[in-house]
Amino acid sequence: MEFKTLRNIENSFRQIRLYALVFAVLCISVVGYAVWQSYHFAEQQRQKVYVLDNGKSLMLALSQDASINRPVEAREHIRRFHELFFTLAPDKNAIESNMKRAFNLADKSAFDYYKDLSEKGYYNRIISGNVQQRIEVDSVVCNFDTYPYAVRTYAKQFIIRSSNVTRRNLITSCYLVNSVRSDNNPQGFNIEKFAITENRDVEVIER
Repeated sequence: MEFKTLRNIENSFRQIRLYALVFAVLCISVVGYAVWQSYHFAEQQRQKVYVLDNGKSLMLALSQDASINRPVEAREHIRRFHELFFTLAPDKNAIESNMKRAFNLADKSAFDYYKDLSEKGYYNRIISGNVQQRIEVDSVVCNFDTYPYAVRTYAKQFIIRSSNVTRRNLITSCYLVNSVRSDNNPQGFNIEKFAITENRDVEVIER
């Protein structure tokens, strides 16, 4: 009878120990899950920015990693430079104003190209001949796998005279490096080694 009682006590002790072990494992699992969810929630909250609108209402704005927008900013930087550099009017002040703004987006290679055309009298002929020039950028191809980023731009150039319109194919190449953002350079890039690889007439349309 005593032996049976001892066995019952031993079995009860084993059951209590098993229950305690299961309960401990369950508590550890719940605590671990709660901690993981807390870190996950805190990480989500760090991706949000709360903005006070005129001191009255609270709006939620989601923040984005700046690197996500860099390809878009790079293409816009290149597009803006080409629009400034290749859009010409028969007005000396307008040409100089556009060039000055374009030079804020590029290094000396763009200025050297401008200086070469200026010495050849290209801009004087634009002014004296009452010629207008505009550009349409078709595509900007950027390679973000290597730094500095290699860029190739495909565009159409239109030279508008009183008697005709000349359409030209324009292909340029350059490299983009990261730079400081400013009012003159909002995208924070700088163009290096700018070169025109193709600029040929496609057709002449009589007016």
